[in-house]
Amino acid sequence: MTGTTPTTHPEMPGLAPGQRDPRLDFFRGLSLIMIFMNHVPGTFFENLTSRNFGLSDAAEGFVFMSGCAVALAYGPKMKNGLGVDVVRKGWGRAWQLYLVHMMTTVWAMALVAGGVLWLGADEVLLNNSFNLLWKQPVEVILGVATLGHQFGYVNILPMYAVLMLGAPFLVRLGQRSPMALLAFSVGFWILTFALSLDLPNYPQPGGWFFNPFAWQLIFTLGILTGLALREGRRFVPVKPWLVWIAAIWLVFCFAWVQDVDLKEWMNQTLNALRAQGVPGLVAGFDKTFVSMPRLTHFIALAYILSMPLGIPKFAASQAMEPVRLIGRHSLPVFATGTVIAIFAQVVKDVHPAGIEQDMLLVLGGLFAQWCLAYALEWSRQRDGRTKPPVVRETEPEVAPHRLPVAPSTSLR
Repeated sequence: MTGTTPTTHPEMPGLAPGQRDPRLDFFRGLSLIMIFMNHVPGTFFENLTSRNFGLSDAAEGFVFMSGCAVALAYGPKMKNGLGVDVVRKGWGRAWQLYLVHMMTTVWAMALVAGGVLWLGADEVLLNNSFNLLWKQPVEVILGVATLGHQFGYVNILPMYAVLMLGAPFLVRLGQRSPMALLAFSVGFWILTFALSLDLPNYPQPGGWFFNPFAWQLIFTLGILTGLALREGRRFVPVKPWLVWIAAIWLVFCFAWVQDVDLKEWMNQTLNALRAQGVPGLVAGFDKTFVSMPRLTHFIALAYILSMPLGIPKFAASQAMEPVRLIGRHSLPVFATGTVIAIFAQVVKDVHPAGIEQDMLLVLGGLFAQWCLAYALEWSRQRDGRTKPPVVRETEPEVAPHRLPVAPSTSLR
């Protein structure tokens, strides 16, 4: 995970090309499940996601695990240097992400439009910047195409696409010098906040909600973890004092989120620190710039979950195969889940209903995503491409996919 001297563990064999640690798919799948739950606000299932138990949420895990996957996939291809083919593949993935984002955005607009025109779901227009589509349609169309206008709940893939443009270069630097990559990433994260760097919105003012210049730090931590995992080592060693610090911070963050009085006191404390000149990056709670409380909570959670405390065996168990299946097909599943979530929001606006409808929307939506993943897996095996081999359960750290916990609804 994050940054001390890498340590090698002889008993942990590296991953051969084509092998995957089961935790990668498990935590990515689990993250997608919670993202979907959080993207259908106002249901009982929101209370079950991890954003209720800490300061970070599924977005951090999604990006971190994406960095792990990039390192595992691209690392073996770059042993002898950065080639044109690898860069082309990374940029091709960015283009694919852009196209998927366009598809999900068009379907989101269509669903909201249908809800307004045929069902009277006017409330949906007031959320997630959809109302601007009716007020400034020409500008919004231009903004959507250029990624300057991103609707809520449909706005993480643009950031991921930008990160993929730089992924081959980050992986190569991490191979040559992990500490140099870490130093570069942390420095750029600080510079991004200090200079308020971000990509611009259009036609609205401001910048992207998921600022790729800040979120590259989490992506980079995933790359460093993946590179170490491929070689059979941990990027951050298991040290008792680190375990205690991480555990204490996680417990405190849980209390921070759950206890009303502590939450109020902490908010006042952070406000007072900022009033005294402490930068918001340290004393803030900004998701756009990945402020320190969110970042450290995610790092602590990833560090704890990366240890072999039964988690590798659980992630690799047969019972968790449906979750891993979703994780193996994360992009189509995420896109489908996004569209279903917008549909569910329209339905709930027209007919708030109760637990039965919520179960139908959320559990039905998750089942539809699993069916898609199952169909894709079946198709791949039918075409003669075998299922990716799974690594033995005691593999090194693939820091889990941190799941949500705090303000914003997951991908938003």
